[in-house]
Order: sequence, then structure tokens, then C-alpha cells
Amino acid sequence: MKSDQDTKELYDNQASQWKRTGPILLSDYSARPFVMQLCEPLKGYRILDIGCGEGYVGRELLKRGAAHIHGIDISDAMIEKAEAEKQAQQLAHLTYETRDIRGLLDSEFQVDTVLAMFLFNYLNVVDTAEVMRKVYTQLKPGGHFVFSVPHPSLAFLKQDKYPFYFEKRGGYFSGRNVLFPGEIWRRDGVAVGVQCVHKTFEDYFTALRFAGFISMPEVHELHINQEHVAIDPEFFTPLIDLPLHVAFKVKK
Repeated sequence: MKSDQDTKELYDNQASQWKRTGPILLSDYSARPFVMQLCEPLKGYRILDIGCGEGYVGRELLKRGAAHIHGIDISDAMIEKAEAEKQAQQLAHLTYETRDIRGLLDSEFQVDTVLAMFLFNYLNVVDTAEVMRKVYTQLKPGGHFVFSVPHPSLAFLKQDKYPFYFEKRGGYFSGRNVLFPGEIWRRDGVAVGVQCVHKTFEDYFTALRFAGFISMPEVHELHINQEHVAIDPEFFTPLIDLPLHVAFKVKK
């Protein structure tokens, strides 16, 4: 498995390719709109956005009525892009910090919602469970934890690369806790590097239980639909009927 520093370097080196004010990446269509809906209700809510990247989702949630968004990301360059866009759009009630989320302290924040968009695919099984435990302590009673990850089966089902892939290393079980490198294409043809430390569904449910969540989570398998195909048939058609992502929502 590559070192933790590689993840930071990966995003420091390609931060400009992630900067956007509207949907351009595959997952901006196939995952983020649905996950933002899962974050509802938003009005008056304080949200902790862990692994916030350059802040695209946080900005959108703020525009939808959230009271305050605090974003944390390991990449200095991504946070710099987030801060610049915050200033450009003159958005208040939006704060950021560069930090490894594994250093989060118990009960450091008290928020209504914790959001993690494609964070846990960068963490191993042990770190995933420990970060989820820390997430639990950040939530107010009745608060929600919303997160998305690549579908555990995707690397084993999709054989071609465009417009999204992970390079599998091992099988579904033998590849558990192994880093799969990959790429995700933007609609303008630019590819950006991504990574996935492969985990099974059992790993995610075990981590949630370890964290202290006892209610049944909502689980949604996200995929391409005909509305996506109508937007750009060449880009989206290769992904029809594939399970791309999984979104979870669980209440404290």
C-alpha cells in the first residue's frame, strides 16, 4: 500500500483539476446531487465536512440553507482553492482547515451533520473505524452522519477504463484493505487520479457499529440513469447498469 503522504501529494499536485463551480466530474452527476439531498434538512444546520477537497459540496450546501460549514482536508492546495472560491463568491459562514482527519479529537465539534464525500476510500479498515468513532462524538444527539464511497464491487465488474475505474489488486476478499489506484474523467476529457483502499460492505457496517451507531442506516446504491445519458450519451452510456457508489445515512 502506498504511504499516507501519497494521498496528500496526489491532491496537492492536481488541485487545479478539481476546482469547479458546477458539475464536471463523473461523481458530480452520479453521486454528489443525491448525497446533498441526503443531507436535508439543512436550514439552520451546522455541518462538518471531512475530506472536503476544494469545497464544492460545502458551498452548495451553504447555498441550500445550511447555517455553517466547516471543511477539513489533508491537502494544502485543495484548501487554498476552497478559500479562494469562498472569497470569490463572497460566502460567509464557511471555514476551512488543512488537517489529517485522523487527528480529530473526540467531541471537538458539536454539529448537526457530519459529511464525508469519498473520504473512506483513502483510509484503511482500522482508520476507517476509528474516524467513524470520532465522527460519532462530533454529532449532537439526533444528528446524522452522511457518507459516500465507491461501490465495493465496482473494480471487479468494470473492465474498461473510461470514464472511471479502479485497478483491482486481488479479489473481492483477498484484495481487502489493499490500495487500488484509479482515475476519474471530467466531461471535458481531463482525467484526475483517485485511490481506493478496497473494503467490503461488512467492513463499513462493522465500522459503524464500532463507532456507536445502533440505528439502521439508509443505504443507497448509486448509478447512472437515463437523465444522465440524455445530458451526454458518450460519457455516461458505458456506465449504465453498473453500481458506481454507495451512500449511507445514519442517525445518532
